[in-house]
Amino acid sequence: MSRQTSVRILENTTMHLLDNPIWSALTTQLAHFAQTEERARRFPPQVTALAAVADETPESYASLDRLLSEAPAGLFLHRLPEFPPQWSLIRTLPLWQMVFEDGRTVAPRHAFTPLEKNDAREMLALAELTKPGPFGLRTHELGNYLGVREQGKLIAMAGERLRVPGFAEISAVCTHPDHLGHGYATSLIAELVQRIHTRGEIPLLHVAEENERAIALYERLGFRKRHRFQLAVIQRAKNSAAA
Repeated sequence: MSRQTSVRILENTTMHLLDNPIWSALTTQLAHFAQTEERARRFPPQVTALAAVADETPESYASLDRLLSEAPAGLFLHRLPEFPPQWSLIRTLPLWQMVFEDGRTVAPRHAFTPLEKNDAREMLALAELTKPGPFGLRTHELGNYLGVREQGKLIAMAGERLRVPGFAEISAVCTHPDHLGHGYATSLIAELVQRIHTRGEIPLLHVAEENERAIALYERLGFRKRHRFQLAVIQRAKNSAAA
């Protein structure tokens, strides 16, 4: 896909789907995963902690309240509101949404193996060690996940998470701390970009604003910053019951 083609798609009216990407995914390509209320959606916690509201209004938060349990939920918000008193705000973190628009092709330099159900616990262990973002035992069900192994041990991985019409999110990009500096992340992203383009979709990703090293890598690979979100990780207080 050329740079001009990518930019034209980004200017298309469907781009608003990325303004609320979790909601968009749970109402389109990934709707079969959704736990639903009128104005709220969430993934089953073992798939991922992500959840969303139709808009940032008290009515939508009331819908989400009926979906919450003691399991944390992660929201991508435009601003941090005053949350309902029965919620605890566990963490907040500024995120950049980055969209691939350059069209450059980077040849992967490493061999990959598909990661599936039998790899779930090893994938979760790597994610818990490196903390790339919300990850669960069933996250691999959301899309294609690829890994790099050394002597049979999983040392790096990346895959696809959110899917909306025309776009696919690259996520869980992580490398074991003992194996940094070998270009595994670059190769994994390059391979996923090629696969996503082959399907006629545009890659995107989300990255912590404070992770300057990762942002620099993504920019070198052809991604650009599109929108700044606030990640809010919330949880219903243990002594609260849903309304």
